[in-house]
Amino acid sequence: MVIGSRRARPDGATVAATATAMLMALALGLIFFYVPTDVDQGYSQRIFYFHVPIAMTTYTLFVWSAVNAARYLWRRDMSLDLKSYVPMHLGVIFGSLTLATGSIWARISWGHWWFWGDTQLTTFLIIFLFNCAYFMLRFSVEPGERRATYSAVYALLGVGLIPLSVLGVRFAQRNELIHPITFNSNGANMDGSMFLTFLVALAAMLSLAVTMYLVELRGKRIDDRLRAIRRLAEARG
Repeated sequence: MVIGSRRARPDGATVAATATAMLMALALGLIFFYVPTDVDQGYSQRIFYFHVPIAMTTYTLFVWSAVNAARYLWRRDMSLDLKSYVPMHLGVIFGSLTLATGSIWARISWGHWWFWGDTQLTTFLIIFLFNCAYFMLRFSVEPGERRATYSAVYALLGVGLIPLSVLGVRFAQRNELIHPITFNSNGANMDGSMFLTFLVALAAMLSLAVTMYLVELRGKRIDDRLRAIRRLAEARG
């Protein structure tokens, strides 16, 4: 008698990667072939659909890290320390991309790579550098509960800076050279096709972040198991 075998279900990382590939393809198609060219900035305005979703994904990752940090402080579950570290690491990566795409856009639109008079630029840079310092703290302490606690507290402090970047645009001086306001009290400050493209691009970036999170989390867990096996083998040897 032949016993049928069940097909292995795809894991979360595979599902997320598939969704990311589909969303990225759709987003690129909308950005370059569907959305109209901006009247003021022309074709170069299309970088908006990369820059802003990447920036919003950066904030999401920092908040994600802080949420797991708070959960760790509440439950003292060491697995949550890793789940806080990985989004922080990815947040710094996406933050670097935010600064890079923003500088390119600034160069095209404003004629220079950076403008210190822009409140949002400055506050984002402060948040980015503050979260980069997380790794200096984390890796200056031996692995264990003390390092996890310090890291969790620092992640919570960092997420408290995020509202500054959001409020920075609202309270900026009228004569500042500031970012265009994407959302206001009346909703999205763009037409329907632009808003649809923006939403798809944002979904693609968030999906990419989830995929990278799942892959890195799996890799870190494998590293931890290998180190545990190595320590056990050394102790027996």
